Amino acid sequence: MNKENELKTFSQLAYERPDFEEIKKFYTRLNEKLKNANSFEEVDACIKEDERYSSTLSTMMTIVEIRHTIDTSDSFYEREDEYIRQNYPTALSFMQAFNLSLLTSPYRKEIDEKYGAHFLRALQLHVDSFCEKNVPLMQEESELTNRYQRLIASCKIPFENEECNLYGIMKYFSSTNRDIRRKAVKKYEEFFAKNADEMGEIFDKLVKIRHQMGVNMGFENFIKLGYMQQGRLDYDENMVAKFREQVKAELVPFCEKLYRAQAKRLGLEKIEFCDEELVFPSGNAVPIGDRAYLVEKAREMYHDLSKETGEFIDFMLAHELMDLDNKPNKAATGYMTTLNDYKAPFVYSCFNGTTGDVDVLTHEMGHAFAGYTAMRTQPLQALWSEPTDIAEIHSMTMEQFAYPYAELFFGDKADEYRFQHLQQAITFVPFGVAVDEFQHIVYANPNMTPKERVSAWRDLEKKYMPWRDYGEDLPFFATGGWWYHKLHIFHYPFYYINYTLTTMGAMEFKKKQAENPKECWEDYRTLCALGGSLGYTDTLKRARLSLPFADGAVKKATSYALSILEKEMQKL
Repeated sequence: MNKENELKTFSQLAYERPDFEEIKKFYTRLNEKLKNANSFEEVDACIKEDERYSSTLSTMMTIVEIRHTIDTSDSFYEREDEYIRQNYPTALSFMQAFNLSLLTSPYRKEIDEKYGAHFLRALQLHVDSFCEKNVPLMQEESELTNRYQRLIASCKIPFENEECNLYGIMKYFSSTNRDIRRKAVKKYEEFFAKNADEMGEIFDKLVKIRHQMGVNMGFENFIKLGYMQQGRLDYDENMVAKFREQVKAELVPFCEKLYRAQAKRLGLEKIEFCDEELVFPSGNAVPIGDRAYLVEKAREMYHDLSKETGEFIDFMLAHELMDLDNKPNKAATGYMTTLNDYKAPFVYSCFNGTTGDVDVLTHEMGHAFAGYTAMRTQPLQALWSEPTDIAEIHSMTMEQFAYPYAELFFGDKADEYRFQHLQQAITFVPFGVAVDEFQHIVYANPNMTPKERVSAWRDLEKKYMPWRDYGEDLPFFATGGWWYHKLHIFHYPFYYINYTLTTMGAMEFKKKQAENPKECWEDYRTLCALGGSLGYTDTLKRARLSLPFADGAVKKATSYALSILEKEMQKL
């Protein structure tokens, strides 16, 4: 671990296949050493040895993940990805045995004193969410999610004299030509309609597998286990349900107002689905340069924002820790991950010439800055990463921090970008809570048919997105098939609510930045530096953010942003 000074560029990193039989032997030996420890110093030495070993394992797995998603047709990394997905679960029980020994150590008090009580508290949750009977189910789950990802990556759509993947076709959703928008959305829908049976089968199997995992843990269904897998210690599904109701009461009516105003700007009687992405009749703000230009402007922005972000962006560029171009056979997704041995974040995306390209340079780079900071602040690798209900605050807030720099990316369209981005940040929230409620429905009712799930989704659209009108040309989406496009629903159950919870934190930071920029930055940097060292509630307190489940929290968090949108709507 800690090979930061050895890092050159990502393409130069060597990969060595993990030996899972040796991994099992290592943890067997380390567990014995831990159980026989006669002092805290010996226990601590075991913790550090685990850190070094698991760091290298994690790094090798991440190299495979990145190179496989960059080119899903690369047969070597496809095989390595398959090898890891099938074998990693078999080693988990050996790792968990070590963790269990830590939890039952007579030196637990000393561990808490040195690393904070949350270290073992989070470890306990990790142990409690695992059982040996779920290992073969985890292997099946991994194969199914990979199957979905391969299917998405295989998309090739001839359109406007080019061959588009799903990311590529989406740039036409905001064309000023309504006929092109309609055709692009129709092509997008046709891909999902054509593959609906296979996707429905994949998801049906995933639901049943996850349900069985929950049952194997002694739960009624998967929901509690899903929350545990998301690292949730401080709140439950009832609190989340109350948050969803706040969104429905406070934000859904305002979003309807935004879309009515948008229809008026576009000269339409009402917004149809194919119109939602076009915010201005003259065209949405789009980046004024290519990938190299945008990355250079991001470098300028981060250097101006703070000393810390300047050092961070130089590190990312010097070591080529981004892969952003959209290429054939590249997985249609975006993410930030970490190369633990090198204390290095890595950002992955598929640029398509839309505002989303700039959002990557703020959102995913917000994740990366937080990881970069925590890696250099927290004493243990286990404390670097926070649950995603905190992590998405880092990324969504960085999007807001970028507003003063919009001219760098959008030139004279900067004001339009700021409006459309803020509108999309708010209108996203009802969709996000719909995804969450959908997952609660399907995992509470694992025997639903694919047709019943599609119907349930359409009912949720009517509840949270009553403005949505698919027209007559999109029968698959009109009957409830839109959710099939959302990778998180297949790959990361119960993750998606985090984007909406953290939007509240981002909007609070937006107001803070307007009122006291220096104090705002200190609170944000505190949030990033904390990593996963504290629980959800305590982390929010340290960053001076509100708990989003409290009565009136949604209204309080979003009021400043809504007032901006209200004023801008009156001008436009």
